[in-house]
Amino acid sequence: MTFHQINEHCFYYNSAVNIGYVTDGLTGLLIDTGIDRSAVKKVEKELQNLGLPLTHLFITHAHADHYGGAAYLQKNYNLHTCAPPLEAAILENPSLEPLYLFGGNDPLPELHNKFLEAPAMQVDEIIKEGELSIGTIPVRAISTPGHSCQQMCLLIYETLYAGDAYFSTEQLHKHKVPYITDASQTIESLNKLLQVSCSGAIPGHGTYEENFQDTVQANIEYHEQLLMWLEEVLKKEMTQEEVVREMCRGFEVRTPQLSQWLLYRTAVTAYLIGLIKREKITHDVSDFAWTFQRVRS
Repeated sequence: MTFHQINEHCFYYNSAVNIGYVTDGLTGLLIDTGIDRSAVKKVEKELQNLGLPLTHLFITHAHADHYGGAAYLQKNYNLHTCAPPLEAAILENPSLEPLYLFGGNDPLPELHNKFLEAPAMQVDEIIKEGELSIGTIPVRAISTPGHSCQQMCLLIYETLYAGDAYFSTEQLHKHKVPYITDASQTIESLNKLLQVSCSGAIPGHGTYEENFQDTVQANIEYHEQLLMWLEEVLKKEMTQEEVVREMCRGFEVRTPQLSQWLLYRTAVTAYLIGLIKREKITHDVSDFAWTFQRVRS
């Protein structure tokens, strides 16, 4: 984990999951916490060494790798914690994540792990899109659903803390079929980010870039390529499970564990949803299976 200063007020801790930090000398705002307390304790030590305040916490979205260290911080600091709507409900009730990934059934024991279910935390304030203040820090909250239902970015002092609204190109190619919940919303959110004027941006996974729009555009193009690939595959009628198998095979994705397969099932279905919204494919329930097929021109 490496500590970087961007400008007078803005910092971030570059690691597997980035953790943002902003201060005006009075308020000390942490943005996300990493996957567990060991990750956030490194940040805590750095702030202590530099004599920087820690008063507020914002969670961009309720995925365990972004809030796993929050409960530890809340036990040790008087933190005012903010989060987007709906995401807050999951943060306070983490069992909802394996529950929704498992389709509403009681999750099997193997799905109760730190990658899908972080310790429960408290949310003090729900943040909605718009201009606001967190403590004494002026903030613009930007709604960017698509990777998570109500994910939110923060624009602070000319720096965009983007969470997982976009990924580094390395992350896109690493995961091959990136985790999203709705391809249509994802692309809409990415186009929204292209309109944001600021000095630079930090994704949840990657590094700070001044010309972040190039990476955002690369994300759009990557998702569009996956949509085109899937539309071509659906020349014949296929069930949801067949589509998941075909896409994971096609992109050489590995899913040795149930939890990984469930994540890819959600991601593949997100591209199906995108094609449905574009009216490129039809869907039906046929012979007790959810089926999809490309619209005949």
